[in-house]
This record gives sequence, C-alpha cells and structure tokens, in this order.
Amino acid sequence: MPTFVHPALLWGLPIVGVPVLIHLINMLRHRRVDWAAMEFLLLSQKKNRTWILLKQLLLLLMRMAAVAIIVLMVAQPLLRSRLGDLFGGSKTHHIVLLDDSFSMSDRWADTSAMAEAKAVIERLGAKAADERLPQKFTLLRFSQAGRVARGTQPDMLEELVDQDFVERLRDTLKPLDASETAAGPIQALEAIGQLLGSGDDEHRIVYLVSDFRAGQWDDPTDLRKHLEHLNTVGAKIQLINCVEASRPNLAVVSLTPAAGTRAAGVPLFMEVGVRNFGTAPAREVPVLLEEDGHPRPAVKISEIPPGQTVKERFLVHFPTAGQHQITARLESDAVAADNFRYDVVDLPVGVPVLLVDGDAEAFDARFLSVALAPGGATKTGITPQIETPRYLSLNSLDGFHTIYLANVDRIEESAIESLEQYVKDGGGVGVFLGERCRSKFFNDELYRDGQGIFPLPLAGQAELLVDRLEKAPDLEVTDHPIFRIFSGQRNSFIATVNVNRYFAAPNGWKPKADSTVRVIARLRNGAPLAVEKRFGEGRVLAFLTTAAPIWNNWARNNPSFVVAIQEMQAYLARSPSADVVHQVGSTLELELDPGEYQTQVRFTTPDQGAAPATADAVPGPDGSLAVRLPETDIGGIYEARLTKTDGAAQVRRYAFNVDPQEGDLKSLDGPRLAVRLPGVEYQYDQSSAFQYSGHELAGYNLGEALLYLLILLLIGEQILAWSASYHPPTRLAARAKGGVR
Repeated sequence: MPTFVHPALLWGLPIVGVPVLIHLINMLRHRRVDWAAMEFLLLSQKKNRTWILLKQLLLLLMRMAAVAIIVLMVAQPLLRSRLGDLFGGSKTHHIVLLDDSFSMSDRWADTSAMAEAKAVIERLGAKAADERLPQKFTLLRFSQAGRVARGTQPDMLEELVDQDFVERLRDTLKPLDASETAAGPIQALEAIGQLLGSGDDEHRIVYLVSDFRAGQWDDPTDLRKHLEHLNTVGAKIQLINCVEASRPNLAVVSLTPAAGTRAAGVPLFMEVGVRNFGTAPAREVPVLLEEDGHPRPAVKISEIPPGQTVKERFLVHFPTAGQHQITARLESDAVAADNFRYDVVDLPVGVPVLLVDGDAEAFDARFLSVALAPGGATKTGITPQIETPRYLSLNSLDGFHTIYLANVDRIEESAIESLEQYVKDGGGVGVFLGERCRSKFFNDELYRDGQGIFPLPLAGQAELLVDRLEKAPDLEVTDHPIFRIFSGQRNSFIATVNVNRYFAAPNGWKPKADSTVRVIARLRNGAPLAVEKRFGEGRVLAFLTTAAPIWNNWARNNPSFVVAIQEMQAYLARSPSADVVHQVGSTLELELDPGEYQTQVRFTTPDQGAAPATADAVPGPDGSLAVRLPETDIGGIYEARLTKTDGAAQVRRYAFNVDPQEGDLKSLDGPRLAVRLPGVEYQYDQSSAFQYSGHELAGYNLGEALLYLLILLLIGEQILAWSASYHPPTRLAARAKGGVR
C-alpha cells in the first residue's frame, strides 16, 4: 500500500468528477432541431454507435485519470509494497556522526561551527518526527567513537522517533560542546558496523556533520574506502558542512626545555613555538607565561609569516628540586583550545655524570670534571663521578645522564654490551682518545665495521705538522650545537686551539651517505677530529685527541673548552621521561614497582568540576603494576597521587596538550570535496541550506513515475480526441471553404 507525503491534498480527488460534470452540462445545453438530412445521419449513427460511445467513454475516463494523476502528484505517493522495500526499506534509520573535534569551536559573529551543527541535527530530528513512517535515530560524536580504553559511547543508539523524541534530542544536544580532541571521522565510520550490524531490514542515512578541514579531507584515501563501503551496503550519505569560510588562527605548537643541564637552582632556557595558520602575517604576538601557577613576564614574537612556526626562548629558574609546571598561552582568537600549551619540567638536585678514565691518575677525567662542575659561584647542577673501566661491568648505568670515556685502552665485553644498551635507550656517550688507546681494540670491539657505537675506524696516531706559512687555525668547526656559540665573530677562542697529536682515520674514509655518522670538526689538514653517530635513541660523540692538555692546549686556560664541554653535556644528556608529549585523548599509563608502591592510585584532572578518579593497578606480564587513566579529554596538568609501601605519598605530574594541527582551519567546500571523493555517491549541503527530505529517502516516491504517465496519458487523450471527432476530406473542406460557383 502506498502512503503519501502530503495526504491532506488527497481531498482534491473529487476534482476528478469535473470532466463528467462538464459533459453533463453540455448535454443540458443540446436542443432538438428537425432537419431533412437527419434521417441519413441517424442511420449512419446506428451503424457506428457502439464504437463512438466507446471512444467517448474512454476519452472521458482518460480526462478524469489525468486530473487524478495531477492530484496524486501533488500529494506525492510513496510505494511501501515489496517493490517499495527494494528501493527504500521498511523503516528509516538516521545515523548522525557529529564532528566534535576542537576545530568545531571555530567562532564567528554570534555563532560557531558546533552551534551550527547542533541546529542542523535538531532540525533533522524535528523533520524525522513529522514522518508517518517508522524512524530510528543514532547520534555518535567523533570523540566517543572507537576509544581503545572505554569503547564506543554513542549519545543516542537506535532510539525510536516518537512524539517525545524532539524534546529528548534537544536535551541530549544542549550540553554537548566541541571537545579538545583531534578525533576524525574514520573511527566513527568504523563504529557504525560494530554497533548496528548489517541493517538489512532498514534504510540507513548516514549524516557526516563536520567542518571538513583540509588536514583530514585533503587526501582522504581511507575515508573514501569507508564511504564507498556505505554505498555498497545501500546506505545513503549526507555530508553537511558547518563552516562557510576558513578563518585565520594562531596556535601554540610547542613548549619544551632547550638543550641544557636541568637541575635545581640552575637557570634553564625554555622554547615556545607559535604557528600562524592564517594567510597573512601575524605581528607583535604576545605569549603569556606562568611558572607553577604564577604569572611571569610575557615574551613577544615580532612577526610570524603565514603558514610558518616561530620559536622564542625565555629563561626560567626554579630553586627547588622536583616537578615544576610551565604554561604558555595566547590571546583569544577563532579557536581557544590551541591557545594553551603545558609542560612539566622535572629538576633533580644534581645531574649525575660518569667519567671513566683508563689511566690510574685520571688526568683527562679530572679536566673534564672541572669543566663540567667548576665550583665556586658557578652552579651547573652536574655531579661528576670518576671511575675506572671496571666500573662499567659491575654497575648499572641507567642512573647517569651522560657517560664519558677518556684515554681508555680496553673495556670488557659485558661493559661494551652495557654501553650499547645504554645508548640504544637514549643515553649519550662522549669519547676522548689518548696515548693508552689502541686502534685494534676500537676497530674490532667498538666500531665493528660500523655496527658498534664508535663512529669511525682508526688508522693510528698521527702528528699535525706546524704550518709556518699560512697560519691557519688548527681546529675548524661546523654549525653543530656544541660549537654554535663560537660561530661568526665569537670564534676567536677556537682559533687559539693548537692540536699536536690525534688519531687519524684511514685514508679516504668518509661517512656513508645513508649512515647517521657526521664529522662536526676537522683539523686544518682536513682530517676529522670530532665525529658524531646516532645509535638507537642515543648519541655517541668522539674526539680523536685528548681531553687533558697533552696532545693539545685546549683545556689550558682557554674558556672555549669549558663552554664546549658544557654544550656537549647538554647535547648528549638523556632526555627525562617527563619530556614525553602526551596528547589529549590518549590513555595515561603508569608502570609501578609492586615492591615499592601500593596498588591504588588517585588521579586529579584539570577539570575543576570533576572529582578525583581512583584506579587500581593491575599486575603486568613482567611482574610490574600497570595503572591506566583513559579519561584525558582536557588539556592541562594531570596528577597521579601514589602511595609507597611505607605509607609515604608521592605525586607525579603529566602535561597533556591538544594536537596543534587541528588548529589549521582551512576547510574544503563542495566542489573540492567532489574532486577528492571520486566514485562516492553522496549529497553535500551547507548547514545553513540543509533541508531534510525524508519522503525521498524513506521510500520510493512515485511522483516522477506519475509525471511520465501523465505525459503519455495526455498524448493518448489528444490522439483519441482527434479520432473521435469529425474531419471532412481535404478536397471537400477546400471546396466548402471556397463556396459554390
């Protein structure tokens, strides 16, 4: 049985009787007139009466049918029979996937992208409630789809659209706002099949309500596959864009400590980066700063070119050890979430550094120790510890921020393994050679054809002959971080360094193009003097001469030696675990030693209105305790309050920041989306122009078929009318027109 989009218009069906009424009126107007020739006509009519009446009756029925078709077309019938089910399904399921990533907080005039999205969904719900056919409704936000820790959590799941539905939908939408996540549509599209099954008994309409930012839709290879799958299973796709134009936006994209020693009481440089996602330069941009919740002087960036990131340094000083919070923020613009950046800096009382010297007198190590910790009024925060090579085999190396080998002739195999693992895990090793060193040991055990931690093979000791003619400096440095301070006009101290002896590389040796080895300093004869190698997550930096003033004069009353060693320490030092960048929405995971901590952990979040969350540690496969906090949807500082087995309390802090790329507000309109989604069948609308046409999607609308039927019927009516009327032969008509002469 068909149903109708506008059933009230069916009251127009009595108009079908108008042709009959006209015929009856015409019959009343007939007058009886006697005429001599009528006898002949009556005789002819008797012979063709049946055929003429049939034609006239058929003509009357066709005219009545034409009027009926016009009325039905206006009422728009929907076919709900089995044939209709092939086109439309027995019920309609509206599946709304709402983008609530923080770019949807984009605000202009008195509205925002999220406000536009909620208004569209509310209109859609109201129209669906007006439909006579069975309707269901599912609402799923991007941020609530496919979460690993807590699963998919729709706001509405297959709710029946009844007379109270509009009010329930309004109550559901009212508290929703853009999140601080960068959640995309892929997880939401994947969640549809998992939540709703095949849906063979229903017609599905999937609405993607989003801002269609270029970051996700510029190269939508995976998205296109998911949309094509929806086409394959018969779902209709509606893309609704909630923004009319792209707006400029600034975002704090980084806030990290610069290279340097981190210790209590030692000044530390921080580096803040601000990106301009707009198309015009941003000038005189102030970055407001806080240290442990207290305001401090802001830094100002003079200009940020469009599409560029500019970094600015500022100095912080914390006199006490422990974790300290630093916040950077911008003034208000189109999007608020990316105007904030947080960091936690963990400052120890001192930085332990291991100095291993192959000589019993530790001559080289003592010069390094003085350069690292001069003492007196100069506080570096570094705590040097001088040991023999045997120490490497007997002790754990994990507690040291950096390890230096000076004039070492040999170390045991177990020590080599420990050193390699230390560097792989992110540690830094500095090597200074000397008269005790042997090329064969370094080549066979530490270099190992490039597989070991030492960056180059050695040919043996060599002398740098004095150049009495050109007087060129013995040491030529590159723009490497440990030498950068000496670049330009500030390298006069480097020019006074004299090198007498060094270890030479084999003739013709140079780093392979695909290796991580890099020569960062050379002698005036072109021989490498300082060579760097990345090994795993860490670095090794080798000087092919002595640290002490034996083969050179660098450490003897030359300030550049102390500066270079300090920069070398900052470059090689292992990055603290607190430097790990946590992104909003990711799970906070802790591993605890069961012998040191109790199993219950209390979490405090940046949400001032939320109560602290308590989580119980779960034993892991390696025997450690694992604790997880999945609710990290707000940027800021999260605290984990631990209790040790002796009852002592401990607090760990973690900084969670938004994904700054979500702040790129460049979006794609309909034509540009069409170029990127070839082969996908969908309908695209701006939120301001979107109108729900449920009668077209819920079933098979017979309006178009009736139009074609009406055209055929009118053509047939004209032919039949011509056939049923009298048409004299052409010659008789012409003669009658000309008259009798």
